[in-house]
Amino acid sequence: MAEVKLTAQTRTEFGKGAARRIRRDAQVPGVLYGHGSDPIHLTLPGHDLLLALRTPNVLISLDIDGKSNELAIPKSVQRDPIKGFLEHVDLLLVKRGEKVTVEIPVHTEGELAPGGNLLEHVLNALPVEAEATHIPEAVTVSVEGLEAGASVLAKDITLPSGVSLAVEEDAVVLQVLAAQAEEAAEGAEGEAEEAAEA
Repeated sequence: MAEVKLTAQTRTEFGKGAARRIRRDAQVPGVLYGHGSDPIHLTLPGHDLLLALRTPNVLISLDIDGKSNELAIPKSVQRDPIKGFLEHVDLLLVKRGEKVTVEIPVHTEGELAPGGNLLEHVLNALPVEAEATHIPEAVTVSVEGLEAGASVLAKDITLPSGVSLAVEEDAVVLQVLAAQAEEAAEGAEGEAEEAAEA
């Protein structure tokens, strides 16, 4: 997996006013924590961080104040709900060889069996345990020819070497819904709404 190098500065100013000033300078406030150490409050380069976060579970190599290098993965990212810019990021300290629990995106390939059935993503992301420096970017599942009523369980998904499930093996990840069942349900909802209005 990709490792992205970012330069960060420790910060001593806190609160909304300080955070606004940081963002005005095209920077993002963040916190680095983990391994029982005290949280380190950081200022990170906004554009570089935005590019890095395009990769799920990206491994970030932090050069902090030019004095120390730390490895981290994003744990929580806050964005402005309207404009989408980064407001704050929580980073989790990791070490090479250490196992971490993360969620990786589930991608699908192939066509369902004919009949207009719908594919439902019960889990958009699959919880897995992997070495911090070898977190897969995603898993791909074939849904080729699946019929209505079929489902893909967590244990059915082939994971890369060294990666294990961090969810029940029988957890449903994907399921195929019959098209007519959904239409019937919508029809019943419509009738219920009409009855309520009457």
